Amino acid sequence: MIVWQQSMDLVEAIYRATKMFPKSEEFALKSQMQRSAIFIPSNIAEGSGRGSNRDQSQFLRVALGSLRELDTQTEIAKRLSYINPPLEEELRKSILSIEYLLKRLIASLDK
Repeated sequence: MIVWQQSMDLVEAIYRATKMFPKSEEFALKSQMQRSAIFIPSNIAEGSGRGSNRDQSQFLRVALGSLRELDTQTEIAKRLSYINPPLEEELRKSILSIEYLLKRLIASLDK
């Protein structure tokens, strides 16, 4: 799935982006961003292993929720100057692309 691959790429980008966060964020924003990012492809994968469209759609909605969390956390990281605006823009483009794909996939499963 393209959406799974893009979300895996986003996980890598988030890990690179959070690598230089202050030590004080080790168990706070850094950890939360990494966890949110990991939940996205994990839920896409789990949903694809389910037997019904309804189950798969539910897991994709969970992935979408984690994506929205990550979007908010990325904005927080930018406001705290942990990431620079060009990097935040790159992450936001990835997030918007994944959101679009997830919403299309959910809509197709819900038909």
